[in-house]
Amino acid sequence: MIGFRLQDIGRRFPAPPSEGREPRTVLDGITLDVEPGAFVAVVGPSGVGKTTLLRIIAGLDHGFEGSITWSENRRPKLGMVFQEPRLVPWLSVIDNLLLVAEPSARAEAMALLDMVELGGSENALPRQLSGGMQRRAALARALLSRPDLLLLDEPLISLDSARAERLRSRLTNFWQAHAPTILMVTHDFSEAVELSNRVIALAPESGRIATDRRIALPYPRLMTDPPVVAILDALRDLARDWPEPPPPAGDNSAQHHGTDTGARLRLLTI
Repeated sequence: MIGFRLQDIGRRFPAPPSEGREPRTVLDGITLDVEPGAFVAVVGPSGVGKTTLLRIIAGLDHGFEGSITWSENRRPKLGMVFQEPRLVPWLSVIDNLLLVAEPSARAEAMALLDMVELGGSENALPRQLSGGMQRRAALARALLSRPDLLLLDEPLISLDSARAERLRSRLTNFWQAHAPTILMVTHDFSEAVELSNRVIALAPESGRIATDRRIALPYPRLMTDPPVVAILDALRDLARDWPEPPPPAGDNSAQHHGTDTGARLRLLTI
């Protein structure tokens, strides 16, 4: 297990020269200690910097201020699930998973496909799957890599409620069994409270942490239990004036395969 410390993380994006505006601040002075084996949910309105924070931690964004310090003085083995599935379009689902493991891990890969309810789809190509199925395949691939640090960007978005509930339970079981450190971005407060043992809320416009709340409740958690309801009510009060999130892409949406295949391949096994 590996934890990390973020010290005064800031990220500013320059405006186009033609607009003559000041750089746009997305993150400002983010200082955070994440213990090894923690499950941290990051919430906040769209555009507040949640995905940018994941990209900085993953080493995909180098234009930030501040520093990241890893426990044990080494970078962790990273697994990441992006908002876009980033599957290699000409490889089957099972071969996409085996990009991050040895061929001998095929049985484990098949078990993970069953876990994310993709059993029987191992020989399909990504274009033959719905958008939600592709995201589940990407989640299985990240889990197969057995990361020290797992970064999840809305991994269960757009799934129907029953399936999302089953996958949340299985993700909790995987975390408890293998103990990776997990940082998950979500718009769903219920999902954050059900899964994590700590919720970080980023405030709109300021780029700062609005709240940092630890959740010392046993698993499994029922959303109707009074302690859970109290935490959810506090988060919803905090977010009362936040802008509404955009509607998610439906489960039947097709993935757009861009032309930057080399970049996509490099991001599979960070």
